[in-house]
Amino acid sequence: MSSEFFPDVPKILYKGPESTDPLSYRHYNPDEVIAGKPMKEWLRFSVCFWHTFVGGGGQDPFGEKTLCRPWEDGISDPIELAKRRIDVAFELFTKLGVPFYTFHDFDVAPEGSTLEESQQNLDTIVAYLKEKQQATGVQLLWATQNLFTHKRYMNGGMTNPSLHTFCYAAASIQKVMDINNALGGQNHVFWGGREGYQSMLNTDFKKECDHMADMYRMAIKYKEAKGYTAQFLIEPKPREPTKHQYDYDAQTCMAFLQTYGLDEHFKLNIEPNHTTLAGHEAAHDIWVSSVYGKLGSIDSNTGDTMLGWDTDNFPMDVAQATAIMSVVLKQGGLGTGGLNFDCKVRRESVDPVDLFIGHIGAMDAYALGLRKAAKMQEEGTLDKMLQERYLTWSTEELGKKIEAGEATLEECAAYAKAQGEPPLVSGKQELYEMIRNRHLYPSH
Repeated sequence: MSSEFFPDVPKILYKGPESTDPLSYRHYNPDEVIAGKPMKEWLRFSVCFWHTFVGGGGQDPFGEKTLCRPWEDGISDPIELAKRRIDVAFELFTKLGVPFYTFHDFDVAPEGSTLEESQQNLDTIVAYLKEKQQATGVQLLWATQNLFTHKRYMNGGMTNPSLHTFCYAAASIQKVMDINNALGGQNHVFWGGREGYQSMLNTDFKKECDHMADMYRMAIKYKEAKGYTAQFLIEPKPREPTKHQYDYDAQTCMAFLQTYGLDEHFKLNIEPNHTTLAGHEAAHDIWVSSVYGKLGSIDSNTGDTMLGWDTDNFPMDVAQATAIMSVVLKQGGLGTGGLNFDCKVRRESVDPVDLFIGHIGAMDAYALGLRKAAKMQEEGTLDKMLQERYLTWSTEELGKKIEAGEATLEECAAYAKAQGEPPLVSGKQELYEMIRNRHLYPSH
C-alpha cells in the first residue's frame, strides 16, 4: 500500500495562466511580489478541517453520504481514525502549499462520554497535531469550540437558559484557548452557532445577550491571566440554525461589542456566505468591518443564491474575489488573519481528488482577484472618482467644520438658504462599473 493517501496528486505548482492542468496553479504564484508583498503574505491561505475531513461526507437535508473517503475504511477506534484524518489533512496541506489550517475542537478529536474523557482525547490529539506542525511547517491559523452540534447545546451555549449548560460551554472555551495557545494559533474564533432564538415567547433577549457578554469577559480575563496572545474574533451569521442569531452581521457585532465595552478585545472573522444570508452583497461585511478597523480574518466561501441555506461553496467568482481583495489591499493585509476556505465539495463531487481541485480553483480565483485589485489600485481611477464625489466636504469650510464636530444646525440652515436648491450631481454608477469591468475582463 502506498504511504500516500493521494498518490496520483503531485505537489501543486504554479504553471502560469496558459496551463490547462487542473492540478496546477494558473494565477497563484506564492513568492511573486504584488503591491509590495509576496502573494502568500496578502492571501495567507488556510484549509478548514470540518468540511474537508469530517463534515458529513456529502450528506444534505435530503440525502445520505456520497463522498468516497477510502482512508477511513477499516478503522473502528475513534482516536486512530482521528489520527488517520490528520495524516490525510497534512498531506493535502503540504501538497497544496497552504501555510495554515483551522479546526473546531471535536473536528480533530472524538468527543467522549464525559467532559473529562473529551478533554483527555483532545490532549492526545493535540500532541499529534504538534508533531505534524513541526514536521511540515504548517501552522494553526485559529481554533474554535463547537457549541452547537451536541444535543446539550440545542438551546445555545453562551446564551443557554441553563447555568449548567453555560458552564459546560465555558469549560470548552477554556480548553480550546489552552489548545490554541499550545499549537501557536494566531487567532481564536467565537461563532455563535445556536446563540439566538426561535421564539420571542420563551426568550429573555437581554438576559441572553448579557450572558454572552459575561462569557466574553471571562475569556478576556483568562487570556490576560495566562498571557495568551491570540486575537479574539467573532464570526457573524444572521440565522440558521436559529431563526435570529445575536451575531447577525458585522454592524450588529460591532454594536454589541460597543454596548458591552468589549470593543478593544475583538475583531471579526467574516464569512461571505453568511453575509449574503443577511441580505448583503458578499463583500459587504468585509468592507464594513474593515472601514471601522475590525476586519481580522475571512472565511473564504460563497453561497448559492438559488438555495436558502449556508451552502459553503468554494469561491470561484473572480469579480467577488477582486472586490474582497480590494478591501484587503486598502487595509494593508489581514495581519494575523487569513483566507480560510470554509468550503465543502458538492455531494456530487465524490472523488478524493476533488478536494484538491476545489481548493486549487479557489486559491487561483483569489490570486487573480488580488492581481486585478492591485492593478485597479495602482491605476487609481476609481479612487480618484470616489474622492471627487465627496470633494465639497474638504473644499468648503462648512464641510470641514461639520466633520470636526464644530458646526451648528443654524449654520447649516443658513448655508442652505444662501446656496439655494442643490444641483443634481450624477452618481456615475455605470461608469464605475465600466471601469471595474475593464480590469475584470481585459481584452488580452
